[in-house]
Amino acid sequence: MTALGRLRRYLFGIPFGKALFNRPEFAKEASQRFESVAYALVEGYHVTLEDGRFEVFMPRLDAAKPELRGFAYEGAGMGLMLLDSLVPWKKHLQAFANGPGAAYIPLLYIGAGLALAKLRRQPERFLTQLDPVMRWFIIDGYGFYEGFFSYHHTVEEHAVSTKLSAYAHRIFDQGLGRSIWFSSGALVDRVAETIAAFPSSRRVDLWSGVGLASAYAGGVGRIELEALREAAGPYTSQLARGAAIAARGRLQVGCSASHTDLACEVFCGLSSKMAAHIADVALQNLPTDSVEPAYEIWRQRLATQFAVPADREIKSEAHIVPQKEP
Repeated sequence: MTALGRLRRYLFGIPFGKALFNRPEFAKEASQRFESVAYALVEGYHVTLEDGRFEVFMPRLDAAKPELRGFAYEGAGMGLMLLDSLVPWKKHLQAFANGPGAAYIPLLYIGAGLALAKLRRQPERFLTQLDPVMRWFIIDGYGFYEGFFSYHHTVEEHAVSTKLSAYAHRIFDQGLGRSIWFSSGALVDRVAETIAAFPSSRRVDLWSGVGLASAYAGGVGRIELEALREAAGPYTSQLARGAAIAARGRLQVGCSASHTDLACEVFCGLSSKMAAHIADVALQNLPTDSVEPAYEIWRQRLATQFAVPADREIKSEAHIVPQKEP
């Protein structure tokens, strides 16, 4: 590690493992179930702070267990965005996302959102030159950070940021929903009670985040996932949408996980491979000139696809191919 790397880690490093969950408002199960996830993310963050050269930090990211590797890349996205804030002419994040880290773009962008929240930056100003669909994961990461580290303000008081556009508020809530899954220790009753306390207009996106987090990070077994599906009530298609996005993220980089397979089976009534395929097909022919962001059209297509009983069977691929835009 270089002297500069040591200094960056000293100034911007964050605690490992249990220390991240040592908050009175968090369930004790949070640390028990997600300490390994937190460790992988923080390690990925620190290795990029220590040395921002791709050829140096990538082998350390790839050394993580396959089911945790995505979190290491999320941490790397956080570190690269922080480096860009220190030397903005370098464009570490954009170069990595357009190069060797391309398969991990959603996770890199989530990590970038974490860094922007940590640095108290306005996140939407960073979106313009990024992938027009996946760039919204930056706002998701921003929402996760605020929910995790400003729990009382954002989760208990339901505060809404004045820095975000109307649509960004929705994706903020998706990230906030992901944070609730973690801070609640994946306790289904606690997750449901926390979301039920929010205004009804925000619950769609909060449940979408819970679906994504429960499928990607896991933490529970079949009985709890089935209880979560029941607790979601009218928002089951949002759980399924989140699970399909999580499955796509895992399949894209070849890092499968049994808990993702299980979540797709419970929420989508499908294998994770098929759920990921649906998410991929829904990305086709997205309009570039619509009033709604392409990312939202993708999410709507997925929610519509899963707005049917979870045990239904898709007979052919024709059922999931979106029509071309006029």
